[in-house]
Amino acid sequence: MANVINSYETVIVVSAKVGEEGNTAVVEKYKALIAENGTVESVDEWGKRRLAYPIQKQTEAFYTLINFKSAADFTAELDRRYKIEENVLRSIIVKKDPRFLNKPAKKAAQKTVDVEAIATESAITADAE
Repeated sequence: MANVINSYETVIVVSAKVGEEGNTAVVEKYKALIAENGTVESVDEWGKRRLAYPIQKQTEAFYTLINFKSAADFTAELDRRYKIEENVLRSIIVKKDPRFLNKPAKKAAQKTVDVEAIATESAITADAE
């Protein structure tokens, strides 16, 4: 069967105990792993954020979003490695829907309202009564 390449995004939540340098090292490690098995499209570091609830008695962590393309079977290996890494508190890998890739967001159609015409129309109906 042909090796199908899909687009994915992953969010990594890294423990704040490792500090800025430790976070950078963890992110670089996973970027290199993804680059070996696919292509890294973009990396967006969200920085240190407060967690919604304590995870392993920690209330803050570093968040990083990585967009990448790879074969479908690689995501299982990536998830396995996330679970082994003790500095990764949480992670998620999501396959992007190909129907919505590379399409500009549609803007809501704006209706133009002629205020003067409405005011004139209401004045005419008020006079008729």
